[in-house]
Amino acid sequence: MAYVDGFVFVVKDADKDAYQAMAQKASDVWKANGALDYKECKGDDLRPKVPEGAPADMAPASFIDLLQAGPEETVWFSYIVFESRAHRDEVNAKVMQDPAMNDPAWQNMPMPFDMKRMYTGGFEVVVGA
Repeated sequence: MAYVDGFVFVVKDADKDAYQAMAQKASDVWKANGALDYKECKGDDLRPKVPEGAPADMAPASFIDLLQAGPEETVWFSYIVFESRAHRDEVNAKVMQDPAMNDPAWQNMPMPFDMKRMYTGGFEVVVGA
């Protein structure tokens, strides 16, 4: 089965265009170095509702609450798909050596999101279509 690196974070609405431009470049680099898929997903329906008839304490926490997203921020969920964890490690090593990642234009560029409010991890896919 595949392996996924996942990320959840907030982007200030004013920085959305800068983030999307950076993400598009990153997508190109990861895919050029072997990633199977790369997705950037902008939050849309982030206030979970308790299903009709379910106990009120079944309400799940929201990403908005987790990230303490403010009214001028949007939650993003991103993921990169690999063949395996070993493949992920190989691809990420290539990405770090890719000339595009070492482009002087990217050096000292401020990140268009708050790295301290980003959650990330690697996940082994156990069910998939």
